[in-house]
Parts: sequence; C-alpha cells; structure tokens
Amino acid sequence: MGGTIGVTRVRKDHQRRKRRLRDAIADESGATIVEFAFVVAPFIALILAILVTMLVFFAQQALETAGEAAARLVFTGQAQQNGWSASQYKTQVCTHLPPILSCSKLMVDVETVASFSAASTAAPTITYDASGNPIMPYQAGGAGNIVIVRLMYLWPVATGPMGFNLGNQAGTNNRLLIATSVAQTEPYTS
Repeated sequence: MGGTIGVTRVRKDHQRRKRRLRDAIADESGATIVEFAFVVAPFIALILAILVTMLVFFAQQALETAGEAAARLVFTGQAQQNGWSASQYKTQVCTHLPPILSCSKLMVDVETVASFSAASTAAPTITYDASGNPIMPYQAGGAGNIVIVRLMYLWPVATGPMGFNLGNQAGTNNRLLIATSVAQTEPYTS
C-alpha cells in the first residue's frame, strides 16, 4: 500500500506542477509591464528627437526673420549711407535677433556680386583668425549693386539616443544655420 500512496503523491505533485505552469503561462497580469518596458525606450527616443528637431527649426526660423531685417538695412542703403563698418552693421543686426540667439555666435557675411547668376547661395567656407574668430567679408556695395547678405549661426544640438544627431559641423555638436538674401540695392542717393 505504501507504494500506491507514493505513486499517487507523485502524480498529484506532477499535476500540481503542471497546473502551476499552465496558470503561469495563462497569467497575463505582468504582461503589460513587460510590453511597456519594450516600448518606453523607443518612445522616449522619438519624443527627444522631435523636441531637438523642433528647436532647430525654431532657431532657423528666428534667424531667417532676423536675416530679412538685416538684408533690408543693406538693400535700402541704410548701412551704406550711415557708413557702417562690419562691426557696426553686426551691432545693428543683433538688435533684430530674438532672445534665443546670442550675438556672440552670429556671423555676418555681406558680399557684392556682378550679376544674379554669379551669386552663390551655397554655404560658405568659414575661415578663422589666430584668435579663433571667423573672418567674414563685408562689402555692402552701392546703389544698384547686387548684394548677398548671409547670417550664420552655430546652434548647439543635443545628441539624442540611438545615434540621433542633427549637427552638421565636423567634430562638434553644432548645426550651422544660414539665412541668405540676395537682391539689388535700391537706387538711393548718397
């Protein structure tokens, strides 16, 4: 009889273990947290990427708005008639910058060209002096000249998770933002 009780106990233990395993497999109470763990990291990465992209677009639009005002100073002859130097012109341009953009990071490039077809709106090569300051041309021209006005700004971008980086400057986490206007200056009188 002792052998039958032992076999019965083993069967009951085996059935109990099968039931526990079946119940554990059927139990979905922890499935939500596991699914959330799989989804939360990519979701946060997506939200961060959207925020970084939004800030870059906002800064670019702010620079474009300041660029329109800066170009107007040259195209209407105000810069030429007042005899502004490059630093004086930059000071005037800085008054049109929104608070999110710092004047110290702004680069101003003003060039006169012979024709509209000779005007290049491509990103210029930025050269620096021995102190690390950018060397930017300032040729505002005269009445009736074709002038290119470029505002450039090194906007710091945060690198996001999963290798997301909007920086376009080698070796840095900066993005060069550029606002360009090309027009013929008005026929003002000196």
